[in-house]
Amino acid sequence: MAILFRVVMSILSRSNMEAKKAASVPKGFFAVYVGESQKKRFILPISVLNQPSFQDLLKKAEEQFGFDHPMGALTLPCREDIFFNSVSKA
Repeated sequence: MAILFRVVMSILSRSNMEAKKAASVPKGFFAVYVGESQKKRFILPISVLNQPSFQDLLKKAEEQFGFDHPMGALTLPCREDIFFNSVSKA
């Protein structure tokens, strides 16, 4: 019984941490995780979604992950330099 309680408390604390992260994203922005092996979290304005180069990254993410994003948010499986190049294009 004590082990079950610890497992439940661990799950609840992780859920609380994820909820706090989600709440830390300002209105008009969204979070993405970027990287091939180690993922970093970035906050982007929603306007980035209209950029063709960013849409290409989204297609790649869909091919690799489908709709199952293991980080709990949008995950882009690319190098950070490719990500920065696609986001910086106007």
